[in-house]
Amino acid sequence: MANYYSDHPEIAFHLQHPLMKRIVELKEKGYVDAKTYPDAPVDFEDAIENYKRILEITGDVAANIIEPNSESVDLEGPHLENGRMIYANKTFENLDATIKAGLHGVSMPRRYGGLNLPNAVFSMLSEVISAADAGFQNIWSLQSCIDTLYEFGSEEQRQKFIPRVCEGESMSMDLTEPDAGSDLQRVMLKATYDEKEDCWRLNGVKRFITNGDSDIHLVLARSEEGTKDGRGLSMFIYDKRDGGVNVRHIEHKLGIHGSPTCELTYKNAKAYLCGDRKLGLIKYVMALMNGARLGIAAQSVGVEQEAYNEGLAYAKERQQFGQKIIEFPAVYDMLSRMKAKLDAGRSLLYQTARLVDVYKALEDIQRDRKLEPEERQELKKYTRLADAFTPLAKGMNSEYANQNAYDAISIHGGSGFIMEYKSQRLFRDARIFSIYEGTTQLQVVAAIRYITNGTYLQIIREMLEQEVAEELRPLKVRVEHLVELYEQSVNYVKESENQEVQDFLARRLYDMTAEIIMSLLILDDATRCPELFFKSANVYVRMAEEDVIGKSVYVKSFIKEDLPSFRAAEPATEE
Repeated sequence: MANYYSDHPEIAFHLQHPLMKRIVELKEKGYVDAKTYPDAPVDFEDAIENYKRILEITGDVAANIIEPNSESVDLEGPHLENGRMIYANKTFENLDATIKAGLHGVSMPRRYGGLNLPNAVFSMLSEVISAADAGFQNIWSLQSCIDTLYEFGSEEQRQKFIPRVCEGESMSMDLTEPDAGSDLQRVMLKATYDEKEDCWRLNGVKRFITNGDSDIHLVLARSEEGTKDGRGLSMFIYDKRDGGVNVRHIEHKLGIHGSPTCELTYKNAKAYLCGDRKLGLIKYVMALMNGARLGIAAQSVGVEQEAYNEGLAYAKERQQFGQKIIEFPAVYDMLSRMKAKLDAGRSLLYQTARLVDVYKALEDIQRDRKLEPEERQELKKYTRLADAFTPLAKGMNSEYANQNAYDAISIHGGSGFIMEYKSQRLFRDARIFSIYEGTTQLQVVAAIRYITNGTYLQIIREMLEQEVAEELRPLKVRVEHLVELYEQSVNYVKESENQEVQDFLARRLYDMTAEIIMSLLILDDATRCPELFFKSANVYVRMAEEDVIGKSVYVKSFIKEDLPSFRAAEPATEE
């Protein structure tokens, strides 16, 4: 029987990373839960075995329930009835299966009914479910919104809402409005305090809200009258049981049809302040978005894997000119690149998740006691690293998912354009990944300061100090040369002292940064497990070489006088 976890040993490999021991140690807080909860691990090995069991269960549900339902869900989609969103029929089956399997509230502490899993394992679960149906992964993975309520809400709010999510109730984050897309400072949904009821009332419209008719919403709203920027925004909790919010419209989308995207109307809806006033955008949305971006990176890797699977299976079966098309150089070149992007992108995803795990676990410990000086330094280090890696993981994997889905169709030829083949759905689903939760261009904006201040270069130099297997050393030498070109390119842009030049060339510097880091990650993976990653390391480093050298030439030959010729021509005006 198929299993979307155990069929791909590359996922389990990342449970063996040396940093996992520290993560589990911090997450389990000395394994104290074992005294109270029978399912809690007693040591590191027990924890890893527990993670594997949960992943096996998820892989089974994904392969044998969610994936077989995916075509039906794609064709039916959700619909609107009397102001309420109704999922596709098979989506209800998927939800029932994941609830019965205990796959909700996975990141929450056991005292609230959660599984206390680290982000690295949650990302693996997300990848596996996304490979089966990326649209359903959206609905399922939005349970991670509860992390923000756990981190910033009151204990009373935690007691009220977290157990419900652990039991399978759904969540959404209501941020975007018709006039406030990426520019969330323009959010105008109004929050007014109701002294009589000791609660807040929300009025206005939210748009493009994923899973918008969920049970529990985190809502960004303007609490400070007369303000027009982010300092006037706060975060609120809306409980569907209280009423006051209706679905006005469900968007008809290109892909991820099973994931409802809703326009909501708030009419005097009762809500509760989450955390402190005025920090909604500045602090809480940033935490929400970073978690969501890691989720999209995992969603992307799932589709990268499934696109590769579809392309490989078709190439092994399809015959042309008397031979299987996998034997054609043009086809196996595409497949080898797809696999290399998948393996390198997955490595970047789980490295990012591990970095997040360390600082999140330390922050959680800090709620109970004062951190030791070494722990404070560790928290500072991993917070900075996670902040630097997150935009790379989200941006690059969302782009790779699009590229792998595109190539899967190419391998299928004309059949790939036919709706009966899965590759067309993967292609449609993948397109949104590089758009929502911050476009790739916004990931570049998030990363550029770490490029220009030398943070990434320092990370790369530290990674270069790691030993690689003897047979991989020639590849490492090639990467070292790429690092020299990268440093020259960054210095060239900085020395221009021109913000417009920096903005124009930022994407190229971003791509170079990510490709070098992924090259070093895949070399490390291939050193530790050559049977899984040696081929991908060989292909990926050569791909990165091809790209970084070309971008280096482009950057270093660019002058600020070139900018006017790249701007869109202005329409001629009559005298």
